[in-house]
Amino acid sequence: MRILHTGDWHLGRTLLGADLLEHQAVFLDHLVQVVRDRAVDLVVVAGDVYDRAIPPVEAVQMLSHVLERLSETATVVVTPGNHDSAVRLGFGAGVMSDRVRILAEPSRLAEPVLVDADDGGGPVAVYGLPYLQPDMVRYALAPVPDEPLARSHQAVVGAAMDRVRADLAGRPGTRSVVVAHAFVGGALASDSEQDIRVGGVDRVAESTFDGVDYVALGHLHGPQRVGAGDRIRYAGSPLAFSFGERNHTKSVTLVDLAADGAVAVELLPTPVPRPLVDVRGSIEQIESGVFAEHVDAWVRVAVTDTVHPERLYARVKDRFPHALAITHEPADAPERSAARTVSATSDPVEVAADFVTYATGGAPDDVELAILRDAYESAAAALAEQGAR
Repeated sequence: MRILHTGDWHLGRTLLGADLLEHQAVFLDHLVQVVRDRAVDLVVVAGDVYDRAIPPVEAVQMLSHVLERLSETATVVVTPGNHDSAVRLGFGAGVMSDRVRILAEPSRLAEPVLVDADDGGGPVAVYGLPYLQPDMVRYALAPVPDEPLARSHQAVVGAAMDRVRADLAGRPGTRSVVVAHAFVGGALASDSEQDIRVGGVDRVAESTFDGVDYVALGHLHGPQRVGAGDRIRYAGSPLAFSFGERNHTKSVTLVDLAADGAVAVELLPTPVPRPLVDVRGSIEQIESGVFAEHVDAWVRVAVTDTVHPERLYARVKDRFPHALAITHEPADAPERSAARTVSATSDPVEVAADFVTYATGGAPDDVELAILRDAYESAAAALAEQGAR
């Protein structure tokens, strides 16, 4: 069976203010063509279909259209990620055709989509693990009523996989695919993924997914394998969503699942709307055309003149119409200790602790750190609950 693994589309996202919907549409057209040209049987989308719980109308229309086109030639299975509202994404899932299945309910994660194959092997059972926020599911997934699971991603994803393996044990001769949205240990994060830490921990052990032929992961934006071989993989995002991803080779993952469950993988590059490039130099160098090869790129420009140039922003934009960030960073500025760089993957508690240190002149003690962490996690849980409504 031929499977196309993708995810982390983040429809509706912007890049430092630049609208990406046009470029996302180009990717989706490319995806449909790949599915047709490569005779794909099954498309799995591993979460973060949208960039936020309430997506823009254009993003909803875009998803509807691409699912319709993909389902003309393949079965499509979609699971929600931490950016999606599982309720909104899963609306109407019960009345959709068998060719499009949105697996959004944690209570039904052990009910697979069964896809028949004509390759001499048995059917393929596709299990969907939506993003499992521990505070939302630690009671629902507990094996013993009224004895909640530990408040961690490892506990809830582990319990979910126990249910998957129990169901799979009753299906002899069936191959298996798990589509999950999680941070699995050993993988490399980017600076554009949303923080999902609970109790300071966001990772799930690789061994949690033992017993499955292929694990199609979403959440991390860099395409990569987890562990030895290609059995567990992140497809990565189809577009770069930060300058930290400027050196990624974006792709979708084509998986051939053999009759005996063996996996062969091919990475298919996705269209690059504009490369992301860092430009650093004096205003004279910039205006001289030294960096002219990057004129059509999305650029982050650092101007190094000792004195702030007049009309800095306008002069840079005249040379680089797609510049997304322009800063003045004098080359001869005195060295000073750099502040902690804050990105989407920074631990919010560490950022808050830095502020406490700055404001009070002393680092927070263990009690104060515990208060900061409880406050952050309570706020994060409230936002997750609001997004799920």
